Amino acid sequence: MAELNPRLAVYPGTFDPLTYGHMSLIKRGLKVFDQVVLAVAQSTPKKTCFTLEERVAMASESFSGEPRILVEPFDGLLIDYVQNRGAGAILRGLRAVSDFEYEFQMALMNRRLSREVQTVFMMTDYQWMYLSSTIVKEVALRGGNVKGLVPEAVFLKLQEKFEALGKGD
Repeated sequence: MAELNPRLAVYPGTFDPLTYGHMSLIKRGLKVFDQVVLAVAQSTPKKTCFTLEERVAMASESFSGEPRILVEPFDGLLIDYVQNRGAGAILRGLRAVSDFEYEFQMALMNRRLSREVQTVFMMTDYQWMYLSSTIVKEVALRGGNVKGLVPEAVFLKLQEKFEALGKGD
């Protein structure tokens, strides 16, 4: 295997949908890493609202003009994707203590699978501590306004999706 680049990080998730909390973490990650790959997961135990293609497209549009941020889909084990990508780090966000136990468990498993890849945790910016993709979808589904919580491309796609279900404004 080729040597991993410690200045390249992978930020994995379902991003269903991408929120300003995710974007804040990625932009802050660029203060530590030269480049961040937003890796959109195909397989997830979560029931997604948007297809993989829609999630990748929304994230790509939201980060257009940011050459240090790449958006890519991935499937399979995260650690395999990270190593194949040549990244030396996995970037993960923590909102509250409740996130820590799950993230710690995942980091330890990834560490067991590859001692070369480091997991870097960053606390979310205080203004996004309460924000999750799940809560954004729930509010949007019930006709609530999520403008200011998600990028414009995501906001429009949420409106389109939920109006098509007869649940939008």
